[in-house]
Amino acid sequence: MRIWFKLYEDTRLIQDVTIEKDGFDTRTHKVFQALEDACNHFDLAKPIWLDANVEEFRRHSKTKFRQANFIEEIAFDYLEMQVLEEDF
Repeated sequence: MRIWFKLYEDTRLIQDVTIEKDGFDTRTHKVFQALEDACNHFDLAKPIWLDANVEEFRRHSKTKFRQANFIEEIAFDYLEMQVLEEDF
């Protein structure tokens, strides 16, 4: 599984990273592990999944984490995660 994480500020991409997760874990575990790895890469606290994020991710394999998802102040507008490639 490959997931692309992007930080945006004023509609501009400011940083990105692609995380790959292989193995026999469930899709959910891979997504959570990749999000944790990306947050470590960007030096961010992990965001909180709101119902809207869960629904958007289920439908489109993509979601955006905004200030409401973070406890601390963020220095960007949103963190977007998008599944690029699934394991089958």
